[in-house]
Amino acid sequence: MTVAAGFPRELLARPSEERLAYFRAYTVAHPLLAEAKEKLMAAISESEPNSLVFVFGPTGVGKTTLRLKAEQVINNELRSGLEQDRGRIPVIGVEAIAPESGRFCWSDHFRRLLVAMNEPLTDCKRDAETLYVKRSSTFGSKSTTAEYRHAVEQALRFRRPAAVMIDEAQHLSKMASGRRLLDQLDVVKSIANQTRIVHVLFGTYDLLSFRNLNGQLSRRSLDVHFPRYRAESLSERQVFINVVGSFAHHIPLPDQPDLAGEWEFLYERSLGCIGILKQWLTRALHSVLRREGKTIVRKDLEAQALSVLQCEKILSETAEGESRAAEPAEARDALQIRLGLRGAVHNIGDAAKPKTPRNTRRPGMRRPQRDPIGVSVNAGGP
Repeated sequence: MTVAAGFPRELLARPSEERLAYFRAYTVAHPLLAEAKEKLMAAISESEPNSLVFVFGPTGVGKTTLRLKAEQVINNELRSGLEQDRGRIPVIGVEAIAPESGRFCWSDHFRRLLVAMNEPLTDCKRDAETLYVKRSSTFGSKSTTAEYRHAVEQALRFRRPAAVMIDEAQHLSKMASGRRLLDQLDVVKSIANQTRIVHVLFGTYDLLSFRNLNGQLSRRSLDVHFPRYRAESLSERQVFINVVGSFAHHIPLPDQPDLAGEWEFLYERSLGCIGILKQWLTRALHSVLRREGKTIVRKDLEAQALSVLQCEKILSETAEGESRAAEPAEARDALQIRLGLRGAVHNIGDAAKPKTPRNTRRPGMRRPQRDPIGVSVNAGGP
């Protein structure tokens, strides 16, 4: 990974708000982010149009950054065609909002999708059953969830985005008592079917609950794991140190902070998640700018770091999620045995060999043999 030259020096003469905004907007194209982006773009472009793509990883790893990078790539790829097709939207991005009542609200989610598509005349929608034209001044106040869903499906058919991106998709698992988790995902799957548009769900390892709910869903789903950097891997540790150095070059302060010298502390309180690291450094920069400091020092980092208890909680959830996301080595062996691929070859070979007769003699019985007959005991004497 190449470290950039640094921030524009003229930024030092700008107000602190602009300097802080510059660092907030800065992202590092580190290897795990680039790898996840390539997998995601391949899944969107090469899978069936009605497929579901699950992007999961630890909290703070940078999944929202990944979504924004993917949206930027899609926008650039479709830019020339959009000049001739002004009605098309290249990609739709929306966040699944955590419910206040403990139950995910689909009508609110559908309304947010319509807003993201800049859907006009939302106060004049056609009912899916009666084709009656609603003319309420507030579409959301009287419209049912079914009407919202029909409006979303119609808008997606006309707008034809390359993908629908749903951030914080683990919130879809919030459901009313008695409602199955599969029912929640069936809604997304059905919309993907009706519109023939790939739906991408971004979330924490809680999103793993959606995987393999039934065979049909497994057949149509693709996984993209966006992991953290692990300190036990020397190569990943070095990449993390390089990322730290890149951030240090782009912190708009008169004196460049020595973040590389603090990489162990930075790793300890970020757990190898670049998103957590970036938010942490942003808070530290904000604190330094407020007191008109020259650089970020260890004291600033300590003041803005997550507590040990917070890190332990995140690490516990992350370790559990990593264990669930990993495919055990013995899983393939078990699959081959269930398919009859293991053991069947040995049976075929054994069938060609002559079988040895089974021994049925009881203990003490002689082996069958011919005894000599008519021979005198003293036949060999004088």
